[in-house]
Amino acid sequence: MSRLKELRKKRQYTQMKMQMLTGIDQSDYSKIESGKRYYSFEQCRKIALALDTSMDYLAELTDEEKPYPRKK
Repeated sequence: MSRLKELRKKRQYTQMKMQMLTGIDQSDYSKIESGKRYYSFEQCRKIALALDTSMDYLAELTDEEKPYPRKK
């Protein structure tokens, strides 16, 4: 889960800011970030959107941080 923290810090977001952007409670987000809790598909989607990256990058399936083109 180090990519989550890395991206959050890179964007200068706090865990409270992530709560506001994703709707995931700050304490739950903290557990996800530290690897003590897994996130659901929907939570992963919300986090990827908030951090402007792809779900594949969060899952470490790619090293490309840039998100895929999105529908308009």
